[in-house]
Amino acid sequence: MKKTLFILFCCFLPTLLLAQSEASKPSKEKKEKPPIDLYQIISHDRDTTHIDTTLSIKKDYRYNFLRTDDFELLPFANVGQTYNTLVYDFSRSNFKPLFVAQSHHFNYDQIEDISYYRVPTPLTELYFKTAFEQGQQLDAFFTVNTSEQFNFSISYKGVRSLGQYQQSLSSTGNFRFTSNYTSKNKRYKIRGHIAAQDLLNEENGGLSDTSIPLFVNDVGDFSDRARLDVNFENAENKLEGLRFYGDHEYELISQRDSLSYNVLAIGNSVSYEDKYYEYRQVAPFSGYGSSYEAADLKKETTLEDFNAQGYARLENSLLGTIGAFVGYTDYNYGYNSVLILDDGRIPNRLKGNIVQFGASYKKEFRGFQLEGEGAINIVGDFDGNYLKGAASFKFNETNTVKASASIHSAAPNFNFLLYQSDYVNYNWNTNFTNVKTQELKFELASEKLLDASLTYTGIDDYTYFTVQANDSTPTPQQFNERVDYIKVKAEKEFRYKKFALMNTILFQQALTGGEVLNVPEVVTRQSLYYQDEWFKKAAFIQTGITFKYFNEYNMNAYDPVLAEFYVQNNEKLGGFPLVDIFFNAKVRQTRIYFKYEHVNQLFNSTNSHFSAPGYPYRDATIRFGIVWNFFL
Repeated sequence: MKKTLFILFCCFLPTLLLAQSEASKPSKEKKEKPPIDLYQIISHDRDTTHIDTTLSIKKDYRYNFLRTDDFELLPFANVGQTYNTLVYDFSRSNFKPLFVAQSHHFNYDQIEDISYYRVPTPLTELYFKTAFEQGQQLDAFFTVNTSEQFNFSISYKGVRSLGQYQQSLSSTGNFRFTSNYTSKNKRYKIRGHIAAQDLLNEENGGLSDTSIPLFVNDVGDFSDRARLDVNFENAENKLEGLRFYGDHEYELISQRDSLSYNVLAIGNSVSYEDKYYEYRQVAPFSGYGSSYEAADLKKETTLEDFNAQGYARLENSLLGTIGAFVGYTDYNYGYNSVLILDDGRIPNRLKGNIVQFGASYKKEFRGFQLEGEGAINIVGDFDGNYLKGAASFKFNETNTVKASASIHSAAPNFNFLLYQSDYVNYNWNTNFTNVKTQELKFELASEKLLDASLTYTGIDDYTYFTVQANDSTPTPQQFNERVDYIKVKAEKEFRYKKFALMNTILFQQALTGGEVLNVPEVVTRQSLYYQDEWFKKAAFIQTGITFKYFNEYNMNAYDPVLAEFYVQNNEKLGGFPLVDIFFNAKVRQTRIYFKYEHVNQLFNSTNSHFSAPGYPYRDATIRFGIVWNFFL
């Protein structure tokens, strides 16, 4: 992967240097800075927003490793490690199984996560934040329009952090290159990206049975967490991915005026992704059972995934927007060896192809925005389909309601179907049926009232990992009853002069199937803060305290061989507050962040904070960093 990144960097370096050189040439006269809304961000679905350099409490929530609000997640002790899930989202619509090691995909950019750009002048953004013990994290981004029609961007997010516990180093890299072009008459559009990602984690199996009481009882000699024994110190897993993506479209008919429009566009998209997961360990750990190798355990899992899609879209002021597509997928998942057992044979590959067909519709009618889409696998080795419908009504600029419904059927992830390992217990080939999901959702967005959502999800044939009776390691299971899951989330900010209180609260429950879908019933977060302009309005500051809490529940456990979480019903964890004190400032286009994380841990007589059984949450620590934008 590092060789691949070096080659890609060498290929794009001349273009980057040329763009910087052209941008840095002295101007004969000082030009007025373009408006900020001209620095556009274009999503995968072609929704457009613009660069935001303001400082807000929501920006503080997103100032983390994932660079998104992690309210529904619980991080592990070291930055770059995985997250436990406090709140579930089953809205993803996939046609085929997902790859293995899903716990390592929080920081893995999918196709829909990549954005494209359009800027009047070169733009750079630098993100920096301290990590834990000999480490830092940096996200550097640059984009430029070489002409009004063509833009490219290049970015790299890297983290290396040793961590406070033994054998917990994380080292990750996410390289992204994008480009997009629009013809002068705006009828032809083409864009693409390259994403090369490398996520490495040392694994220690969590604290040993003798170390857990030393941690919980806060024994003074072990405040240096590196003194606590872990289950092993000789393992690591790695997830790598290299993806090439491109799509383009042409408007055969392009008629637009102030009263009506009539557009017919055709296009296609192509992607190829090569993914790789590896678990290796110098010597086997007895807690995982017997192994086929006495030393140097190593097992590689690979996936080659090719997708092509052709589509047509009609936009008409009377009919609305009607779209249809035909897609083709070719996949090759598995291992390099076949495993022969006394009671059967575990193959090494799942490979084949799928043909999909889908359609979509969107129309605005008497103030209502109506949307619908669906797709089905019509040929191939995996059945799959989804159907979605939504209606929203916008009362005015600050009040919107929306209702949506969806059904989805897809095969379980690849590691539920076929898995191989040097550990005897981690080998299986199942014949699970599709997981069927139904969802109803109601949403309210109101500046005066609150933002709220109510979601009901029903799941049949739910798949999960758990440790069965008389077993010592997790195995894949399919639940033969129904899971009914409901959640209600509300968010509201109250302001008084220079003070504000931001509230987020979520109630959830598995009405049925609670033994396989464990969730805390309450997750809440409140931020009380003060904001003002200082130094003759040269700096805008925010300072305050954030309180987050979730109640005690049967928290999912983590398995490093699978790099997956599994259900356990023997140990309740949680029920501890997370209190952070923060001081943030904005000076011109620079946002500066200081935070004392989990400060209440300093006053606890015992340590009950865990991110998963055997894996402690972070101790109190001071962290700082910046986000800095340059407009050339």
